[in-house]
This record gives sequence, C-alpha cells and structure tokens, in this order.
Amino acid sequence: MAGEDWTEPEIDAIVADYFAMLADDIARRSYNKAGHNRDLQERIDRSRGSIEFKHQNISAVLLGLGQPWIPGYKPAANFQNALVDRVLRWLDHNEDWLVPQGISSPLREPVSAKWIGLESQELLEFGPVPSQRNEPPPVDSEFMARIALKYDVATRDARNRALGKAGEERVLAHERVRLRSAGRLDLSRKVRWTSAEDGDGYGYDISSFEPDGSDRLLEVKTTNGWERTPFHISSNELAVADDRREHWHLVRLWDFARQPKAFSLRPPLNEHADLSPTSFLASLK
Repeated sequence: MAGEDWTEPEIDAIVADYFAMLADDIARRSYNKAGHNRDLQERIDRSRGSIEFKHQNISAVLLGLGQPWIPGYKPAANFQNALVDRVLRWLDHNEDWLVPQGISSPLREPVSAKWIGLESQELLEFGPVPSQRNEPPPVDSEFMARIALKYDVATRDARNRALGKAGEERVLAHERVRLRSAGRLDLSRKVRWTSAEDGDGYGYDISSFEPDGSDRLLEVKTTNGWERTPFHISSNELAVADDRREHWHLVRLWDFARQPKAFSLRPPLNEHADLSPTSFLASLK
C-alpha cells in the first residue's frame, strides 16, 4: 500500500490513536509510542515509517487548528486534505475532550469575596511576542494561518466559554499574586474580574493595578494552541484599547491545556497583528 493515499477508515484509526496518546501526554501519563505504532501496523497494514510520518502530519494539522500536539511528533506538512477533515470530525465528536476544569483553589468562592489565599498559585510565564522571538515556527506560519482561517479557529476558541473563563481566572490569580509579591496586598484585594462581576462590554476582562496604584486593564484571549493561533477582538475592545492605551493590555494565553504561557500586546494593536474585519453592520435603506 506504499504510496497510496490513506483511506478514511485508516485515517480515523490513526487519528483516534493519536488523540489517545495526546491525552496521556497532556495528563503526564506514560505511554509507549512504539507500542502504539506496532498496534496500528497490525490493524491497518501500514509500515512503521508511514505511520510515524502520518503522526507528524496530524501534529501539523493540530498546530494549524489551534490545538495542542505531541512534541515527540514534529509537525510535518504535505498531507491529504482528508486528514484535516477527519481530525475536525474527531474534534466535533469529542467537543469536551479538553474542557478546562478551572483552578482548584479558593477562586471557587464568589468573585466578589475579599479573597487573599493565593499561596498555592504561581505567576504566569510571560515571554516576548512571537515576532520578537528568534526561533522559527515548527511549520511555515503562513501555511498554518491558512488552515486556521479556513476552519475559523479564532471563532472556535471564542465560542469555547469554558476555555475563555478558565483563562481569565488564571490571569486574575496571576494579578493578585503579582501585586501581593510587590508588597501591595491592599491592591491585590481590589483586583476585579470585570467580565464576571459586571458583565461583558467594558472592553477588558480584569481591572487590576500597577504597584504604584495606576490602572492596569487586561483583556484576556486564551487558546490551547500555539502562540500564533489567531484570535477575535471586538470593535469595542479596540476602541477601549485606543482610548485607554496607557493602561490597556491584551494578555494572550497559549498552550493552556499543558502549561499556560503568555505574552502581552500593547496598543496600537495593528503594530503587532494584521487586523481583518470579519463582520459588517447592515442598516436597511
């Protein structure tokens, strides 16, 4: 069967196998890649090398779809279109496979409470924005962006309310720890989860402070994917960013399912990202 395109049943089998390993990898459970490969060889009559490369193809697809992938299978492009379709089919049939469980801490208390028990929480790891990093992306970034755009990865993340809320909650904890570590326990108690306590529409999710007491307004965008996964930003958020640019920050959380990492963007955002209109207001004539 060498050189022949994989059939849909074969693709379904290896996609399910990949996600089984990925779930173990994210949960930090041990698993045997060679054993998985041997099992697939018996089930679908493909060579070890062919299976290995298809696993790398799946990593590339997941990278483009804003999903985590197995680091041991370096993303490799040049795959069948059917592979993207079958991966999406698996994701659509397993929507809850990466539902965040939230932060198991006193943040489970009402967010309006004067909560200070933050010793168990760690500061987020903030790094430079992707454009400032020297290391090249694992696969051509423009190629990955085309997959993300075609399958509207940004909308999928935006509609994942559990993911969004978990990301905001994680940044809320970070801000309180950061201020407490700076000796500003008084300010850490005043950090407000605006989107949860006051509702959406303010143009930011968290109202925090700098150690000197000045405002620090944070809009949080979260993905389980890589750092270059696109995201949605509303016209209201852009307007608030422009109006309050001295205080407004966009916090991008990525690789959230494993070990959340972050970077921050400051206005004007068009200096950091290409902003593409995705909808229009229609007024009847």
